[in-house]
Amino acid sequence: MRRVGAAVGWCEDSGAPGAAERSGRASERRRDSHTGNGEAAPVSDTPTPAGDDGPEDHDDNVALRLEQLIIGAEREYTPFQAAKAAGVPMEMASRFWRAMGFPDIGQAKALTEADVLALRRLAGLVEAGLLSEPMAVQVARSTGQTTARLADWQIDSFLEGLTEPPEPGMTRSEVAYPLVELLLPELEEFLVYVWRRQLAAAAGRVVQEQDDAELVDRRLAVGFADLVGFTRLTRRLEEEELGELVETFETTAADQVAEHGGRLIKTLGDEVLFAADDAATAAGIGLRLIETMADNPILPELRVGIAFGTVTTRMGDVFGNTVNLASRLTSIAPKDAVLVDDAMRKELTAAGAAPAPGPGDPAPDGRDHRFTLRPLHQRPVRGLGIIAPWQLTRPG
Repeated sequence: MRRVGAAVGWCEDSGAPGAAERSGRASERRRDSHTGNGEAAPVSDTPTPAGDDGPEDHDDNVALRLEQLIIGAEREYTPFQAAKAAGVPMEMASRFWRAMGFPDIGQAKALTEADVLALRRLAGLVEAGLLSEPMAVQVARSTGQTTARLADWQIDSFLEGLTEPPEPGMTRSEVAYPLVELLLPELEEFLVYVWRRQLAAAAGRVVQEQDDAELVDRRLAVGFADLVGFTRLTRRLEEEELGELVETFETTAADQVAEHGGRLIKTLGDEVLFAADDAATAAGIGLRLIETMADNPILPELRVGIAFGTVTTRMGDVFGNTVNLASRLTSIAPKDAVLVDDAMRKELTAAGAAPAPGPGDPAPDGRDHRFTLRPLHQRPVRGLGIIAPWQLTRPG
């Protein structure tokens, strides 16, 4: 079944916004079609007789109508014309467009007034000195990557399910347009609301940092949760079953991380990466992930690795030896177990969240211990030397 919306927006398959190109077909009625050498093909202003419209022509028309509805403007600029109208050098415009994930469209007349305004706004932040040009490129890249994934999810899992033709003879494209028309303003307002809430939370964390260095290099607890035997499952399950499993895993993990005070950094299909400001929060999340996944019969076993230390944050992601160590701990963790590094163990015992294993790390008196720690054999890990993992459990 042809996916509704695949033709809307900047499409990598076609190299331009709009409908995906069909092989062996060069429609003069489409402004974004290309010749074999990558140059824009001539656009015919001669209308095609209505009787000649086939199903694909009809889909193209619906795709263009959807694009105009969603973007709110018609195609009227080539990239050069859009850059000129925005008062931005073509080189800078191309840099911004690439950062946002838009493919090179040559000189097809496929851009709209909305593209001009967005380009002018981003360049204006640089001109006003509010952002450096490299920072503006980062803003474009992070926004493009995040919203591209959101848009794909909404089409694949949301819009596609709602646009099943309700009556025989109706096409999906006939259902899509009025549905998008109704949903678009509501989803737009909801997106802005969630973004503002997340921005407020992130800003609150930043202003609490002690100095500027901590804004980039921070001490965090970082954890990975990994499904055991996922590669074998991909060979055994049908595509739909595998998709449902991944969706269940990611949704369950995201809910648990958020509920217990952590931050979901990213999902990787069979693995999630999360972070927390303190060791006890991360430890609680790790154990809750194991417990929650074990209660779901469709999910395989899980293993979790958590490390504590200095982490470099950039564009919403985390990097550094602490992240690498958490990943290595996950790879050696037994099924349905949480492994932590020695720095994580020290943080837990110092806070009284776990009993001290020896006289070197006394825990504060008078506190109930939330966790227990059992030392495992030290082992060499490539690139990280000898590590001393600890298995984290609950008391009793």
